[in-house]
Amino acid sequence: MVKYAERESLLAAAKSLIGTRSSTRADFAMKLNGLGKLPAAVEKAVWEAFSVSDPDGEVQTDRKGRPLPDADLRDNENVPLDEDIREYFKREVFPDVPHAWIDEGKTRIGYEIPFTRHFHVYGRVRPIHEIDDEIKRLSIAISAILSEVVA
Repeated sequence: MVKYAERESLLAAAKSLIGTRSSTRADFAMKLNGLGKLPAAVEKAVWEAFSVSDPDGEVQTDRKGRPLPDADLRDNENVPLDEDIREYFKREVFPDVPHAWIDEGKTRIGYEIPFTRHFHVYGRVRPIHEIDDEIKRLSIAISAILSEVVA
């Protein structure tokens, strides 16, 4: 938990950074270095509050050099069970998003059952004039009920 004095120091440091730019997380951390060691949760919150994603910028990495995912750019794919994930990725994703990678920790294997496609029976669509007439009748009925309440 961050104490009140530490919070005030963090806010003062944040105000001093207004208008500055950092291209990497490490560069930004060096600018906050004057505060001393921040708890990991506070450091993460500061990073999320102040960072702005640049799709053309360099890939950000964690302390171990692994790429950090950008939640704004995150997407998912439904890969058919009989296909290799990496082959599908090379063919379908990589040509359009060359910096993308597979987050193995979020990879799930399962089935998708599209209930609408398999079970829904489509009915006749009512003509627009029928719908319009019903809206007019309901509007008149609602107005009558409201006039009784207001009166």
